[in-house]
Amino acid sequence: MPRPKFATAHHAEQVAEYGEGENIVGVIRGCVKSVTRGNSVHVKLAYILGLRVSPNHRRLGIGTKLVRELEEWCKQNGAEYAYMATDCTNEASINLFTKKCAYLKFRTPTVLVQPVHAHHKPIGSGIGIIKLIPQLAESIYRRIFANSEFFPRDIDSILRNKLNLGTFVALPKKFLSKWDPKTGILPPSFAILSVWNTKEVFKLQVKGVSALTYVCCMGTRLLDACLPWLRLPSFPDVFRQFGVYFLYGLHMGGKYASRLMKSLCAFAHNMARDDAGCGAVVAEVGQGDPAREAIPHWKRFSWAEDLWCIKKLVDANQDDSNEKCEPSDWIKSQSSSSVIFVDPRDF
Repeated sequence: MPRPKFATAHHAEQVAEYGEGENIVGVIRGCVKSVTRGNSVHVKLAYILGLRVSPNHRRLGIGTKLVRELEEWCKQNGAEYAYMATDCTNEASINLFTKKCAYLKFRTPTVLVQPVHAHHKPIGSGIGIIKLIPQLAESIYRRIFANSEFFPRDIDSILRNKLNLGTFVALPKKFLSKWDPKTGILPPSFAILSVWNTKEVFKLQVKGVSALTYVCCMGTRLLDACLPWLRLPSFPDVFRQFGVYFLYGLHMGGKYASRLMKSLCAFAHNMARDDAGCGAVVAEVGQGDPAREAIPHWKRFSWAEDLWCIKKLVDANQDDSNEKCEPSDWIKSQSSSSVIFVDPRDF
C-alpha cells in the first residue's frame, strides 16, 4: 500500500510496500509551486516525477495507486494542475498517465545536448559578456518571461541557489559603455541565460554501446591529443560518470540576437570545460522558441520532443480563479507565448 515517506509544505515522497515483509516496491515524488500559465496569470502547479516500480511487481496497479495518492497530497496543498515529463518513446509511462490517470499531452519542448570538448570555444571579438547579480537577474527575468508558461514565482530562490552558477548577458561591445545594468533595461541587442550545475546532484554514464562505437569515440580523443592544433571536436569520455551543466532562462532579442546567443552558449561550454567531470551542456526550450535555432547542439544526442502531460486537479466549480478576461482552464486556453520556462530544479 502507498504511504508517505516524507512530506513538507511543498515536497513529498510516497513509497509502496508489498507483502508481509512490507518491502518497498515503488516510489514517487512530487512538489507544488506557483507558475505562470501565460499572460502573467499564476496558478499552483504540481510536478510529478521519479515514479519507479519494481520489475517484479508491475501490472499490479502500484504505479496508478502511487500517482493517485500523490495527486491527493498535491490537491491538499492547493495545486490546481499536475504535470509530468517523459521521453516520447516511453510508452509505458505515457500509457499509465494518459490512459489510467487521465493526463493529456500538453507541450513538447526540445532537449538540445552539446558535448564538452577538450578545447575552449571562441567568443566573437566584438561581443562582451557580463555576469548579473541575482537581484538584477530576477528583475529582468520577471519582465521578459511574464507571458511565458511555467515561469516560477520563486525565481529568486533559484537564482540564489548554490547550484546556480550565474546569469550572464551577451551584448555587442559597442553597447557596453552606454548600457547601465542597474536600470534593468536590456540593450537593443542581447542574449541572456543562466547556468545550473546538475553535476552536484546526479551524474550520467553511457553503457551498452558496441565495441566499434567505443573505439571510434575514444579514437577521436586520441587523435585530438596527438594533433591538438587541429582543434577537432573530439568526443568526451561519457563511458565514465560525468556531470551536466543545464542552461535555462534563455532569451534573446535584437539584430544580433542569434550571434550573441551562440557566443553565450560557447561561454557556458567553456565554463563546463574548465570544470573537471562535466561532459555535456544541455538546454530545453519550446518548439517555437526563437532561441532554439541559435543554441549549438549535436542532433545525434538531442531529442526533438520531450513530452509534458498535464491534468486539471480541481473541478470547474471549485476553480476560484477571479480572472475575468482569461479562460479558467489552462489546458483549453490558447498559449500566449511560444516560450516555455524550464525550471532547472525539475531537470
